[in-house]
Amino acid sequence: MGALDLAYMWALVPILLAYVPLTLFMALAGMAFALVLASIMAVERVFRVPVLDLFVRVFISFFRGTPLLVQLFLFYYGLPQVLSFLTTINGVTAAIMGLTLHFSAYMAESIRAAILGVDRSQWEAAEAVGMTQSQMMRQIILPQAARVAAPTLVNYFIDMIKSTSLAFTLGVTELMGAAQKEAAGSFLYFEAFLVVAAIYWAMVEVLAFGQRHLEIYLSKAHAR
Repeated sequence: MGALDLAYMWALVPILLAYVPLTLFMALAGMAFALVLASIMAVERVFRVPVLDLFVRVFISFFRGTPLLVQLFLFYYGLPQVLSFLTTINGVTAAIMGLTLHFSAYMAESIRAAILGVDRSQWEAAEAVGMTQSQMMRQIILPQAARVAAPTLVNYFIDMIKSTSLAFTLGVTELMGAAQKEAAGSFLYFEAFLVVAAIYWAMVEVLAFGQRHLEIYLSKAHAR
């Protein structure tokens, strides 16, 4: 085995860093949409609206029970054959859709658990002052549940950033796709993938650092 081509690796860093914004955009967009969808499903799972509850349970079961890669292929290659208006969808949009639906299924269960973890006295106090269910969830329950669920949701965001690497299978030239192209052109696969791994690692460590401080902050806030 020859020595690593350090000059090539160093030259590759700025090339790959140029694709980090797209990677982060897909992760942030997917996280924003997933958070909204997951919150709606979590509230539904708490109150168990007839008929709708069955749909939500099937949705969560499907997206938790099938691989993300399969779901991405289903959205990008499969659905356009059934729904013609989806033929115009591009790889980035399909990736965001896949990330949104996949992670919302996991996040819904975490948020639901956080909601149910709110002390029952909080529910009873809200009902005692005449709050509607909507007011109670919006003003009392969800803010407390958010504090409990926040560290777990950051973990899902970290997983989402790593999962954006699958977008290159849809023809998206993001961080992983760019590394694949550079490696194919230079045949220095080990060096290229080592650099991309280091970039992902650095992003995750920054988020993990922020997560640790968030947990400390939330713990102190709860103690007060």
